[in-house]
Amino acid sequence: MASSSAAAAAAAQVHATPFLFNYKKNFSSSKSLFFSSHPTRFSSPKSLRIQRGNGRSYAPFRVVNEKVVGIDLGTTNSAVAAMEGGKPTIVTNAEGQRTTPSVVAYTKAGDRLVGQIAKRQAVVNPENTFFSVKRFIGRKMAEVSDESKQVSYRVVRDDNGNVKLDCPAIGKQFAAEEISAQVLRKLVDDASKFLNDKVTKAVVTVPAYFNDSQRTATKDAGRIAGLEVLRIINEPTAASLAYGFEKKNNETILVFDLGGGTFDVSVLEVGDGVFEVLSTSGDTHLGGDDFDKRIVDWLAADFKKNEGIDLLKDKQALQRLTETAEKAKMELSSLTQTNISLPFITATAEGPKHIETTITRAKFEELCSDLLDRLRTPVDNSLRDAKLAFTDLDEVILVGGSTRIPAVQQLVKKLTGKDPNVTVNPDEVVALGAAVQAGVLSGDVSDIVLLDVTPLSIGLETLGGVMTKIIPRNTTLPTSKSEVFSTAADGQTSVEINVLQGEREFVRDNKSLGSFRLDGIPPAPRGVPQIEVKFDIDANGILSVSAVDKGTGKKQDITITGASTLPSDEVARMVNEAEKFAKEDKEKRDAIDTKNQAESVVYQTEKQLKELGDKVPAAVKEKVESKLGELKEAISGGSTQVMKDAMAALNQEVMQLGQSLYNQPGGPGPTPSAGPDAAGRLTHLPKDLKVMLLMLILLIVSENYKQNLRLYCRVLVAGVF
Repeated sequence: MASSSAAAAAAAQVHATPFLFNYKKNFSSSKSLFFSSHPTRFSSPKSLRIQRGNGRSYAPFRVVNEKVVGIDLGTTNSAVAAMEGGKPTIVTNAEGQRTTPSVVAYTKAGDRLVGQIAKRQAVVNPENTFFSVKRFIGRKMAEVSDESKQVSYRVVRDDNGNVKLDCPAIGKQFAAEEISAQVLRKLVDDASKFLNDKVTKAVVTVPAYFNDSQRTATKDAGRIAGLEVLRIINEPTAASLAYGFEKKNNETILVFDLGGGTFDVSVLEVGDGVFEVLSTSGDTHLGGDDFDKRIVDWLAADFKKNEGIDLLKDKQALQRLTETAEKAKMELSSLTQTNISLPFITATAEGPKHIETTITRAKFEELCSDLLDRLRTPVDNSLRDAKLAFTDLDEVILVGGSTRIPAVQQLVKKLTGKDPNVTVNPDEVVALGAAVQAGVLSGDVSDIVLLDVTPLSIGLETLGGVMTKIIPRNTTLPTSKSEVFSTAADGQTSVEINVLQGEREFVRDNKSLGSFRLDGIPPAPRGVPQIEVKFDIDANGILSVSAVDKGTGKKQDITITGASTLPSDEVARMVNEAEKFAKEDKEKRDAIDTKNQAESVVYQTEKQLKELGDKVPAAVKEKVESKLGELKEAISGGSTQVMKDAMAALNQEVMQLGQSLYNQPGGPGPTPSAGPDAAGRLTHLPKDLKVMLLMLILLIVSENYKQNLRLYCRVLVAGVF
């Protein structure tokens, strides 16, 4: 995988190189063009035509399909991948990392931070730093009472019972979808830069055990981020795509996916391009965060016992404990014990207080023993639903960073009797599989058939508060099923249809996805009217329901929008807000980049003027220094456009400076009387002066090459070399 990734990355770099040609922009191709050791094939001689136009148009030479990427939107970390050179390849982010922390923060100045930069400042800004947001997406406040106590920011309830995340820095409350959208936006922006192409479409993964509400909310997050989410697929299924992408032999595999906030198990048949999910099970309230929490609670309890202070009530202390617990957990994957040092964790009238202790792997496993036990049930359930025994499994694939915990690996081996397959990177395999599915949807990958299943049963409420299942769990998607129901009372003219998801027998124990009313039923004795209720689940696992009175033909349709905690008008508002923020972020970035360029130009110009000294004619030097002064004033003023104009003006004077030096009748040098050579190039300037001048010109040109390309070429032709 490493070598293929490197090759794909190299291909991407070649693809991204600007080749400066003068051509008409009227050609198109359905395929990307890569320059490599492999021959490039075209469907016809007309696939690629480059014609010399009359105008002078300079642009990067690119013939590309619109890229569709695969995104693993994780609880703690996220990743994005794309098909490059026929293989799924992880996209490195702006910081050069292969994964991005799923963290968003707002500073007191109102600046938004996403990823590693947000995570780094979490300790000093705990109330405005949002992490593990995936645990809240698509859920009501009543469902997340425990999770809300594990984070350093305030989780509040709105008027509709939905979850909101309070951000005091800017005085605003966010939906979990909005925060997730900001992570998605960064992933897509980084992918656009890496691939040298604008990315607007994606396949996004979700835990297999996500219900309809959570899936719809994830799709909403994509919309808010400006993405067209072509498909929502299950994380274990995506992992199997990456694992079995080039496998020809048929295998039965179990994917054990323990991430930061969720746990999934899927059993699949994989081979010869067919990926069939046989069963899936899981726990959306179990993940690496829960293992971290055990260390946090242990440290806090010990500190309270010794010092009488509850650190869990101190937001900043809680954030430090959480980060330290995560670090200790990771170190215990390779060490049998690790030291925990938290100086100045708090202070009293007696002075500062510190935490200095050691935790062993055995102690950690003891603290997490009940969590480890909870991993057993979904494994057993998935095999039972698939009607298989452990001996029928060919491979066990570990997915998610938490599977690096030795106790987890030992448990998997003990349960299945097999050594887990370690050929895939647990942090990256889901994104790679999503990229394969993206390739299928975009036409870059063929001969792949994916048959996924619905993780939970779908049904409706019937008389006595009982849930009647229409579509049982582990039904292959997409699917459509219907049942005929009747009225429960004489003369009943309407029915309330309450759509449910879950495995329990009674309505109160299952998740209500939404409800709707079918009116206009002719009065009749109970049991006489016939009402057909039809359920459709698409390939994303998202549900729509319709009800028809077979007597009158009256029909009522519903797409379960109640599943999403956000009404459509609020999603539209968030989309507009995200676009506005994206524009503001771009303007801020442009202002910062322009200021950095301007300061660099000032420094280099002053340095070269000093080194050239008396070799620069006084009149020319005065003009350059005048433009330098204007650029310095522009930097102080802070206007981006003024700085750009001042840089362009300075650039013109620097070009004139170069021309004046070459046109001096008898400049300094070893042969002052020498004139132009046969080609018209001046040869009297010393080499070091030419080099210094060229360096200055190159700097100016590199800072603003599009405006100065022609001047740059003219100077080179004039004989700088």
